[in-house]
Amino acid sequence: MRVLGVDPGLTRCGVGVVEGVAGRPLTMRGVGVVRTPVDAELGLRLVAIEQGIERWLDEYEPEVVAVERVFAQHNVRTVMGTAQASAVAMLCAARRGLTVALHTPSEVKAAVTGSGRADKAQVGAMVTRLLRLDAPPKPADAADALALAICHIWRAPAQNRLQQAVAQNRLQEAIAQNRLQQAAAQHASKQHASKPAPHHASKGRTA
Repeated sequence: MRVLGVDPGLTRCGVGVVEGVAGRPLTMRGVGVVRTPVDAELGLRLVAIEQGIERWLDEYEPEVVAVERVFAQHNVRTVMGTAQASAVAMLCAARRGLTVALHTPSEVKAAVTGSGRADKAQVGAMVTRLLRLDAPPKPADAADALALAICHIWRAPAQNRLQQAVAQNRLQEAIAQNRLQQAAAQHASKQHASKPAPHHASKGRTA
């Protein structure tokens, strides 16, 4: 599985590609940051992010795009920029028919370091170790993007099993419901057939 991780941000949007399967050593295919000038108009900055992500999609052809799920922060302006960059990444993936996976920061930290409260330095150190890199990727946005990709590769098998279980359960419920409806229809049909036909007495005519 090849996954493009995207750590959304309006000024720095981290991107990283990881390939592999759960339970085996993973390989980094590429890592970097899509940057936009802070003094540019918002629309132009979003276009720059789109073009940057499109170049990564063209070059690495991932099967899945893993994006950090936006969560509430005290700085509303930061949240808005993160959400806008996240939407651009999801749009780029959806336009190509790629699967989009969203992971919260705590999920990523827990998957990579074992603690949902790990700081950026710990995440960077574990990413370096897991991908057998010489040094932690810089800036931290790039390391976070790789961590997102790693998180998805490791969580995908469990998520697939859960989705299959849910789908199987829904199928069984639908089959049971259909059988109940068929039984009710057959019962109603038998009751209707067993009812005696109404008798209409004919009136005699007098001479």
